[in-house]
Amino acid sequence: MAWTETELAALRRAYSSGTLRVTYDGRTIEYGSADDLLKRIRTIEGEIAAVAGAARPVAGFAGYRRGDR
Repeated sequence: MAWTETELAALRRAYSSGTLRVTYDGRTIEYGSADDLLKRIRTIEGEIAAVAGAARPVAGFAGYRRGDR
């Protein structure tokens, strides 16, 4: 699904104002909780970043060897 910056901006405004009802492009959606709204924001941000080719953070462990053992 293609997300738009308009949708993302509307979701961010709703989240920052504490409301769960979001209206954009003639559509109105009501989320069950602020967590649901935040998850949607993070999903859209991730998809937009992937399309734009942005690198995602990678977690890992550093390793080392002394070489003499």
